[in-house]
Amino acid sequence: MTPLAIVALSLSMSTDAFAAAVGRGAAHRPALAQAVRQGLVFGVIEAITPILGWMLGLATANFVQAIDHWIAFGLLGAVGARMVWEAFQPVEAFDPATAARRGVVGLIATAIGTSIDAAAVGVSLAFIGADIWVIALSIGFTTFVLTTLGMTIGSAVGARFGKIAEGIGGVLLIGIGLTILAEHMGWLG
Repeated sequence: MTPLAIVALSLSMSTDAFAAAVGRGAAHRPALAQAVRQGLVFGVIEAITPILGWMLGLATANFVQAIDHWIAFGLLGAVGARMVWEAFQPVEAFDPATAARRGVVGLIATAIGTSIDAAAVGVSLAFIGADIWVIALSIGFTTFVLTTLGMTIGSAVGARFGKIAEGIGGVLLIGIGLTILAEHMGWLG
C-alpha cells in the first residue's frame, strides 16, 4: 500500500470513532485529560482489531487466493457503504447519565463497536500482503488523535459534523476497495 492509501485508510477507519467522540463531546465538554484517556482507549482498540482480522485473513488466504481481491473489494465496499448509510441516519442523543453509569465498560464497548469494521479491513489487508504493523499503528494513532479532538470540539461543532466525517470515510473505503480490485484485475494498466 502506498503511504497515501495508508493515510486514507487510517482516516476512514477513524471516522466512526471520531463521530462517536463528537457526539459525546457535544453532550458534555470533557476535560482535556479525560478526552486524551478516552482517545487512548479508542486508539489502542482500533489498532488491535485490524491485526486480529489480518491474522484471520492469513489463516484463510490459501483457500481463497484466486478471489482474494474480490473479497477485499467486497469487505471494504460493505464497510464503506455501511459508514455512508450511518452518516445519513439521525444523530442519536447522547445521555450523560447513562454514559456515566457505564463508565469504563461503556467506553470500551463503544470503542469495540466502532472498531469492528477495522477487523474486516484487516482480513482484506492480509489478502493483498499489506504491512499490517505500519497500518495498525497508523490507524491507532489517527483514531487516538481524532477521538481526542472530537471529544474536545464536540460541543462547538455539534454531532452532525461527526456524521459528515463518517460519510467521507465510507466513500474513501469504497475507493480503496475499487483501487485494489482494479489493480488485481489489471484495469489500471
